[in-house]
Amino acid sequence: MSYFDAASAAPLHPVARQALLASLDEGWADPARLYREGRRARMLLDAAREAAAEAVGCRPDELVFTPSGTRAVHEGVAGALAGRRRTGRHLIVSAVEHSSVLHAAEVHEAGGGTVTQVAVDRTGAVDPAAYAGALRADTALACLQSANHEVGTEQPVAEVAEACRAAGVPLLVDAAQSLGWGPVAGGWSLLTASAHKWGGPSGVGLLAVRKGVRFAPQGPADERESGRAPGFENIPAIVAAAASLRAVRAEAAQEAARLRELTDRIRARVPAVVPDVEVVGDPARRLPGIVTFSCLYADGETLLHELDRAGFSVSSGSSCTSSTLTPSHVLKAMGVLSEGNVRVSLPPGTRAEDVERFLEVLPEAVAGVREKLGAPAPAARSRQEDAIVVDAVGRRCPVPVIELAKVIGDVPVGGTVRVLADDEAARLDIPAWCEMRGQEYVGEEPADRGTAYVVRRVS
Repeated sequence: MSYFDAASAAPLHPVARQALLASLDEGWADPARLYREGRRARMLLDAAREAAAEAVGCRPDELVFTPSGTRAVHEGVAGALAGRRRTGRHLIVSAVEHSSVLHAAEVHEAGGGTVTQVAVDRTGAVDPAAYAGALRADTALACLQSANHEVGTEQPVAEVAEACRAAGVPLLVDAAQSLGWGPVAGGWSLLTASAHKWGGPSGVGLLAVRKGVRFAPQGPADERESGRAPGFENIPAIVAAAASLRAVRAEAAQEAARLRELTDRIRARVPAVVPDVEVVGDPARRLPGIVTFSCLYADGETLLHELDRAGFSVSSGSSCTSSTLTPSHVLKAMGVLSEGNVRVSLPPGTRAEDVERFLEVLPEAVAGVREKLGAPAPAARSRQEDAIVVDAVGRRCPVPVIELAKVIGDVPVGGTVRVLADDEAARLDIPAWCEMRGQEYVGEEPADRGTAYVVRRVS
């Protein structure tokens, strides 16, 4: 079995395992106590904090450990907003932030605050000028990920941080995906990360708050971790997290070059061996181990099951998943195809032969899924004022797009097809199909059943 989902959780690094086992015998006591066992636990905690702070690029007294990366984000956003409440209640986020950031923004908005979402381009990157333009006199905080978790695109953090610094606004950077590869450049004010992303144990997050940043921890007061992360510290897991972060950093330059070559191979070969594929994300400014592509006329969930049976663990930002039935917010913001989406994120140590085997298996897996989806009877169609109407109401994506592709050739150049659909994913996938196929997406219209998506044939 080849595990290609390191962006969700990287396998436990050998150094993390060794440090975890060793510290179970030494780090079990309360580090706040003055007796021998407590002092020993405190020494382990302090050493882990110094190692993590060195990797982050901050002072040890600026960094606290949290129970998770999500908790670090929530504590960081809430504390920074509360600390600057006199300035205002305006929050800026990008449209492709991790769900933990967007959920924190929703809570802030529900509580009476205002939120501005900065759009991204088709590669998933923000324009620093757009962030600068979103800054206001009442802006309390801006948030920007260092690199995207679904497509790997790196963000212009340094440029955005400079714009925020000039405006006197702190910038919180979610560095969960990138911290294992190197420190985050630029004058950020707050930073969060999660140990299981770089091969540390789960249940350990980092929150760094620079000196001088106004910060007011929320919730009941607690004496531990500067009051920013209440509860008894999991010292063995923290020690393992810091040890593995130092270890992966030592290997980062060599491993990044190797994984980048493998992902470049996937980016180049997938469109060559699988027809109707869109590789998404920035082709150059991206994390070394992540490559994402979307396959027309394929259901993402079914495709993942096929690849799993073939021995490959991959993930998807697909619009068609049984849990949500809605498009990935990242792919939606980028305006790219969401159907049949596959994210390959290679862990350190991935073998080239496993990548080659994946490229051999993928075409057959996609073809099999497409064949299954083509089996149902075509959706009902009719002509209406020189336009073909495709009724795909009640059909999940990618079926509406499949039916659109079947009939587009039946209309003359300049003619239109109206696709009736009630799957939210169609709102993203039909325009993306038009972009790929060189057809004109006219827009959507209200309909008695579902929504009518209008496409004009131009070629």
